[in-house]
Amino acid sequence: MRTLVILALITLSACREEVSEAPNPVAMTEESLSFFCQMNVSEHAGPKGQIHLDGMPAPLFFAQVRDLVAYLKSPERSADIAAIYVTDMGAAPSWSEIGADNWVAADTASFVVDAGVRGGMGAPEIVPFADSGAAEAFVHRYGGTIVTLDAIPDAAALAPVDLDQPLEDPA
Repeated sequence: MRTLVILALITLSACREEVSEAPNPVAMTEESLSFFCQMNVSEHAGPKGQIHLDGMPAPLFFAQVRDLVAYLKSPERSADIAAIYVTDMGAAPSWSEIGADNWVAADTASFVVDAGVRGGMGAPEIVPFADSGAAEAFVHRYGGTIVTLDAIPDAAALAPVDLDQPLEDPA
């Protein structure tokens, strides 16, 4: 009987799934290129994003959070995601100088949509904050709505960009 119990425990431990920790965010450098346009991410103002894919040594960087959300909503995306980080704009020194390692896990962030602000690539931006109070202050100044990552409307990331739409460049 004792042998059967030991065998059962060995079998159960062999079946246990390995749970891996999410990778840490990677600091932005001059070599960090935006996934879609292959331009240097740090040359563009506004919030950024990075997605870590299972089995990939480096994250995918995005020059705008809007682009990151478009990637997440893409039906062509096939790789499993290990972690998603976005710029914490509440801790950013300014819209043009966000900080190389100012990241927050996207699943814990508050996002402002429809604020009428321009991101780094000129399109309307989705603005992330680690602190909901900072997001509320941003909405008070620029307008918009606060949502979670999962509640970002498709149109906020996938709608065509109206080049005649007046957008602000936050200070």
